[in-house]
Amino acid sequence: MHDPVRMTPSDSSSPPGDPGVQGIAFTLEGVDGPTFSQILRDLRTDPAFARPLQVQAQPPQSGRSARLTLVFHPADRELALGAMQRLKTVLLRYGVQVDTVHVPGV
Repeated sequence: MHDPVRMTPSDSSSPPGDPGVQGIAFTLEGVDGPTFSQILRDLRTDPAFARPLQVQAQPPQSGRSARLTLVFHPADRELALGAMQRLKTVLLRYGVQVDTVHVPGV
């Protein structure tokens, strides 16, 4: 069994692009490519992450941790909070521990 990996939520404001959207960004330290693919597969099939929410993903690369950003419009904030809780549950399945989360507007 390997040491648990950590997920560090980044301070999140508006993601690039649409200035009307917000995002909750997570850096997944120690997550390898195959595990990241499994996490994405789980997110794609989970209704908690359906539109109007969007998950932006950056896979791990040499010297850079994987990253997931949950993107939403302010009107969809409640959906985003529910999806964030669901994301934490999904990540725990893969040994990714979430210590703190910053939610825009809180």
